[in-house]
Amino acid sequence: MGLFDRLRGNEGPRVAFFGIDGVPYSLIADNPDRFPNLTAIANDGAGGAIDSIVPPESSACWPSLTTGVNPGSTGVYGFQDRENGSYDTYVPMGRDVQATRVWDRVSNEGRDATVMNVPVTFPPQRDVQRMVSGFLSPGVEKAAYPDDLRDHLRESGYRIDMNAKLGHQADKSEFIEDAYETLEKRYEAFSHYVEQNDWDLFFGVFMTTDRVNHFLFGDYENDGEYKEAFLEIYEQVDAYLGKLREQLPDDVTMVVASDHGFTTQEYEVHLNAWLEEEGWLEYETDDHDALTDISEDARAYSLIPGRVYLNLEGREPRGSVPQDEYDAVRAELKEAIEGLEGPTGEPVAQRVVTKEDAFRGPHDDIAPDLVVIPTHGYDLKAGFKGHNEVFDTGPRNGMHSFENASLFVDDDRARIEDTDLFDIAPTLMDLMEIETDRGEFDGASLI
Repeated sequence: MGLFDRLRGNEGPRVAFFGIDGVPYSLIADNPDRFPNLTAIANDGAGGAIDSIVPPESSACWPSLTTGVNPGSTGVYGFQDRENGSYDTYVPMGRDVQATRVWDRVSNEGRDATVMNVPVTFPPQRDVQRMVSGFLSPGVEKAAYPDDLRDHLRESGYRIDMNAKLGHQADKSEFIEDAYETLEKRYEAFSHYVEQNDWDLFFGVFMTTDRVNHFLFGDYENDGEYKEAFLEIYEQVDAYLGKLREQLPDDVTMVVASDHGFTTQEYEVHLNAWLEEEGWLEYETDDHDALTDISEDARAYSLIPGRVYLNLEGREPRGSVPQDEYDAVRAELKEAIEGLEGPTGEPVAQRVVTKEDAFRGPHDDIAPDLVVIPTHGYDLKAGFKGHNEVFDTGPRNGMHSFENASLFVDDDRARIEDTDLFDIAPTLMDLMEIETDRGEFDGASLI
């Protein structure tokens, strides 16, 4: 590496992190010949299955992965969160993440971070070297900073996300073509800025893997029509990761991880429809479509994915459950959910987690009272428009799982055992030799 490759004032070990949203470790481990590059990282360094977080939903997972703390500290619990003291809801964005991101720790050390396509980072921060926001961003024009990054991405045809609606079509040809095009543009952008070699932390996420899993994972697990096409898409992802690995200088450690696992989806479960059917949820009128429409007689409601809230007196505006009955009512509801069976008789809930067991921190005041981790095959929904049936099917055949997320660390000192998402951030800091206090994270370094 020559003098002009990196004009920097603060040397130190560097890290390139590549996210592969929703990729289950078993997919890679069961097909080593088809995914030689990820397999090589596992063999040369470490690779293994890790647990996600509660709930295993991308909008909650990426803030936790990038901070090393649970939603009680990040303040983000899912794709839709509830305002304190209100039935109004909002979609969390980057500014709603209340904990310190790994790239902020890098910047605070006077070092540089390039951040590309990480979910829940819009609008882009202006206190890092460069950033283009990911999932939920409106477009490159507003999602990229500084101007030269925006201009390059715009001119090169960069895509923040693929068109997931194409997956609803019976013929997946357009969907698959769109997946390849989006992956190609993502790789080209990553490769270009990796090649700049002016960063200490490169942090980029491939989101397309999650999209592909939602519509083709059932084909993979059940020898469906698109199984081979699914594997070929992943072969391309693996090839891109291999090329990026080859580009990295010797002082850079490569880390690859997913935010949750994946499994086949059999049914959609409309949890609010079940709550209504069982007498827990009522609405003010028959014409309802939002949380604001629930009545003062409602005792509970749900937000995706599997988050259940009591309509608690003094917390919710029209709360009906007295504070002194909280424990008893929650226990009753937990038992009822645990008894919910699917169409073929198996329990819908793999387990039901209480807020005390899942969340802790200064922002746990909007935490759900219960979180349902579903049995594989049952994808939990939570709309308020009403459904005639609790169990339904839709265009998706893949769903998130709490277990079986992926982690690969290209360092033979790493040990991936009894690991979860919270361990990634302290590991990145350790690899970069940035000092942190053990109490700052819910996880621990794997080095």
